[in-house]
Amino acid sequence: MTETALPTPAITKPAPLYPLVILLVMALLVLAAFSLALGKVEVPLLAAAKGMLADGPPLISILLAEIRLPRTLLTILVGGSLGLAGAALQGLLRKPLAAPGLIGISSSAALGSVLVFYFGFAEAFFLALPMGGIAGALLVVLLIYGIAGRDASILTLILAGVAISSFASALTSLALNLAPSPYAAYEIVFWILGSVADRSFNHVAFVAPLMAIGWVLLLRTGRALDALSLGEETAATLGFHLPRVRFAVIVGTALAVGAAVSVTGVIAFVGLVVPHLLRPLVGHQPSRLLGVSALGGAILLLAGDIAVRVFSPGLELKLGVLTAMIGAPFFLYLILKTRREMR
Repeated sequence: MTETALPTPAITKPAPLYPLVILLVMALLVLAAFSLALGKVEVPLLAAAKGMLADGPPLISILLAEIRLPRTLLTILVGGSLGLAGAALQGLLRKPLAAPGLIGISSSAALGSVLVFYFGFAEAFFLALPMGGIAGALLVVLLIYGIAGRDASILTLILAGVAISSFASALTSLALNLAPSPYAAYEIVFWILGSVADRSFNHVAFVAPLMAIGWVLLLRTGRALDALSLGEETAATLGFHLPRVRFAVIVGTALAVGAAVSVTGVIAFVGLVVPHLLRPLVGHQPSRLLGVSALGGAILLLAGDIAVRVFSPGLELKLGVLTAMIGAPFFLYLILKTRREMR
């Protein structure tokens, strides 16, 4: 591992966080309104929202309620989960290049959904695909702790996660190679590329409780991550039980990111880019970074979803492709930056 550790927070009184939070919330609301109004059919939001309360809602209200609102809400939930999980993992591993995909959760959740579709279980009932994704994410947690052990070091957890991620990606590629029909291959590719298109309130209702549990677990680790930034021995001296902290972060990430990937496919780099951009604005303090990274992740993914609808209105560009096009160069920039800092 050649990455530099995250900088130790300066012992100074941090600047108030609420101006940044207010700014992020306002940006999120503006983008959400634009997302709801965006489409081939013009929808006046106030009139459509009032029509949703009527006994016989008009067509624009049905369009808003059944298509655009679920897509917008799901994008916010998924982006928030990826941003929050990325910030928590970077605080736990003390590596600025850490992301949810690093410990295999994203690839394993995608593999779970792909296997459900490949073996025909998706036709059995509506929520089979997301349930497969959740199962894949939770399975990777059991595998990591089975391989590395509950008291494993951070480096051991990283190595176990990388190995599982590579194996899950290989199995996904195998399923694509052995797909029985072009339609099956297309569905598998969909989960690899990632998208929030054609999602309903059933998907939102299924993943939201799991994400909420994951968020609670991750947000509760804030003080422990602050102490961990001073070193494992210091954190233990301050009274934090490190195996419990690691377990909370990994299980919280599995629930939040696993739920996200189970309905959208793999959307990479959000958990890497967002915490890195916002970290200087919160004084490099992990506990202050968690909540704002959730808001930042929601903003970034919502902006990306708007972009794919504006710039590719015909054959819509997959959202995961766009985030990879933005995130991969940013990842290379971070690598070059860390190398320069090590000289």
